Amino acid sequence: MDTHKTKLVFSLTLFTILIRNVAITTSDGIYELEDDDAWQMAQRKGNQFVVNDKPFYVNGFNTYWLMVFAADESTRGKVTELFQHASSVGLTVCRTWAFNDGQWRALQKSPSVYDEQVFKALDFVVSEANKYKIRLILSLSNNWDAYGGKPQYVKWGKEAGLNLTSDDDFFSHPTLRSYYKAHVKTVLNRVNTFTNITYKDDPTIFAWELMNEPRCTSDPSGDKLQSWIQEMAVYVKSMDAKHLVEIGSEGFYGPSAPARTQFNPNTYATQIGTDFIRNHQVLGIDFASVHIYADSWLSQTITDDHLQFTKSWMEAHIEDAEKYLGMPVLFTEFGVSAKDPGYNSSFRDTLFNTVYKTLLNSTKKGGSGAGSLFWQLFPEGTDYMDDGYAIILPKSPSTTNIISLQSTRLAIFNTMCSWHCHWGCRKRTPLESFLYHDDL
Repeated sequence: MDTHKTKLVFSLTLFTILIRNVAITTSDGIYELEDDDAWQMAQRKGNQFVVNDKPFYVNGFNTYWLMVFAADESTRGKVTELFQHASSVGLTVCRTWAFNDGQWRALQKSPSVYDEQVFKALDFVVSEANKYKIRLILSLSNNWDAYGGKPQYVKWGKEAGLNLTSDDDFFSHPTLRSYYKAHVKTVLNRVNTFTNITYKDDPTIFAWELMNEPRCTSDPSGDKLQSWIQEMAVYVKSMDAKHLVEIGSEGFYGPSAPARTQFNPNTYATQIGTDFIRNHQVLGIDFASVHIYADSWLSQTITDDHLQFTKSWMEAHIEDAEKYLGMPVLFTEFGVSAKDPGYNSSFRDTLFNTVYKTLLNSTKKGGSGAGSLFWQLFPEGTDYMDDGYAIILPKSPSTTNIISLQSTRLAIFNTMCSWHCHWGCRKRTPLESFLYHDDL
């Protein structure tokens, strides 16, 4: 058996041990793992996540369309299948949409008017995630017009007779702000029809995301978006102090940190009204969110520059999360499109390894690099939805192995840290050579 296969078998064996809640024996003795039935709210402790006061490093994924698929009996089974696949490789957090505004299978048909069947579909998604011990980041709106988002709110405002001149009025007009707040209130206070648990009390939900990729290009100073983030973060926390809250930002540096703009992928990134450090210093924001799309931001044609950018982009944000923010940072979207010129699966594997290794370098020092969520995981038979970034595990064995190995490393690290009662442990155990082996 070659080294790669040996490593994979070891990875899967260790992960099986972890999820079965048995003891692992090392030269230091026997360590009992945490009861697998425990299901408590994720929290933040300094610059790391904790569950039951033990570290929780994230290996996760995105699948935005789960609610829409759950709304149709003919496709609902794909939601369960997806969570089964994710669980089988140890993924622990899924990011998905808790919005669909005024469009096909809309959750919110018009301001504060909801389709109960679609809401029950979201209930199903949350309940199925719980069954497979996968936590959810639920995004509450979209900057883009997919699934309605900011443009749909502005359309509703115009239909109500408001004088609106830009989609960015979403951030500033009091009526549109009230529409958004009403949606937040409705979702947070929703009682799940499958579990009878109110969303704001459900530990299945890892965090609330204010908006997917907010941008406010009409105000490059960033003041308009900053004001919106300040208001909405406090509003969410006023109703739900238990859950974590994040912005949904892409991570672009803005006017508050001119020395850091060198890490932006292009000059345009400084002109879209976002400001990574300033945005995340807002009261009520618990962790930083960053996206990584070298193939969209630098050039569509695949080059090694994409990998170098990814590494420096991540390291800059991890450093800033530690130095200026004192909070964890999650890289909540990353990936590469199979439609890009020069793409091959080997490059995708190298990109995944780059992201995962950069995170491990932070993890083993007790740093702010708290995890990542790739874009995006699909079950079989959903290829027609693929935007080029979809990963179907049974069809992608090499990428699946890399994902599984990262899950195992993080699961072991979380458990090791619970043994030693602190992070950044310097003491070596037999597992650590596997955990931090440079040959990823």
